[in-house]
Amino acid sequence: MVQYPVIGIAYGCRYYMPPLKQLLSFTLLPHHHPHPHQLSFSSCFHLPKNLNRLLTGNSLFSRMERYWAGNGINKNKAMVEHLEHYGVIKSKKVAEVMETIDRALFVPDGTPPYVDSPMAIGYNATISAPHMHATCLQLLEENLQPGMHALDVGSGTGYLTACFALMVGPQGRAVGVEHIPELLTSSIKNIEKSAAAALLKEGSLSVHVGDGREGWPVFAPYDAIHVGAAAPEIPQPLIDQLKPGGRMVIPVGNIFQDLKVVEKNLDGSVSVRSETSVRYVPLTSRDAQLRGY
Repeated sequence: MVQYPVIGIAYGCRYYMPPLKQLLSFTLLPHHHPHPHQLSFSSCFHLPKNLNRLLTGNSLFSRMERYWAGNGINKNKAMVEHLEHYGVIKSKKVAEVMETIDRALFVPDGTPPYVDSPMAIGYNATISAPHMHATCLQLLEENLQPGMHALDVGSGTGYLTACFALMVGPQGRAVGVEHIPELLTSSIKNIEKSAAAALLKEGSLSVHVGDGREGWPVFAPYDAIHVGAAAPEIPQPLIDQLKPGGRMVIPVGNIFQDLKVVEKNLDGSVSVRSETSVRYVPLTSRDAQLRGY
């Protein structure tokens, strides 16, 4: 299989960082180029707005094998098997949950649901690529045990919130917060068609309109918090609502972003580490998002 250096199409050697000289400009090679899928880094500082959105939820600075662009992949189970094969999904539980929650129910009509790429969902928002959902579920797995509480900030179409709900089960609590009311309404419809429908009906899964930067204190503290947009810094209310022993995954940064893993220790102290470089849309106000940031 031919290998291409690409941005955020699939999951791979996430820690590769190209030389700074290459980062100073960003160029899509012409279609007549012998390898049209190849991208060269040149002007990361001036990413076009639409491209900026397209890259949401994907590893940014990675030299990766383009192992899968959806050709012949039209089943949710096959998508999960590919992610397992390439080492993105390492746990049986994560694989089971992603097989059970069909991604096709959570992407816009006419969108290829199983391609490992983020998808626009309207209102200047996206649903992250499958490999990023898998990565976040892996990072949070120990904090998504039955009976635990999980918060999904920027819940969008409801996909990851539904996955959380299956993992924490009916004795737990999965909470989604989305500041675009229209997206929240559609996410409820998506969840109602999914394997998480009973949990929504019973109340252990709920989604709410709100500013995710403020969290959702009603059901705090949370064992797991996921943030689906990049914050300039980690919001203090989210740290406050993280349970001692809990874990949060959140992209942090502006042009250059890292997926941060935030741990609250049992004594209340907080430790933060970087997992990988990523590209997400900004965690901002509703008005700013609708204006295009």
